[in-house]
Amino acid sequence: MSYKCVVCSKGPRAGKSISHSKRATNRLFRPNLQKLRIKFKGVVQKSYVCTRCLRSNKVEKAL
Repeated sequence: MSYKCVVCSKGPRAGKSISHSKRATNRLFRPNLQKLRIKFKGVVQKSYVCTRCLRSNKVEKAL
């Protein structure tokens, strides 16, 4: 299972970490994903969902 949201496909993005002396090194910006049991498209599955999709009720939690 890849590290991305099943609802909005949000995943890691590449960027730069910039120090005080302005030296830039590569890094990853990772989204806040939670691994949950959800009901998605009528099927109960365990998958990653970002907190923005959870907060806006785009997904239904399965019990």
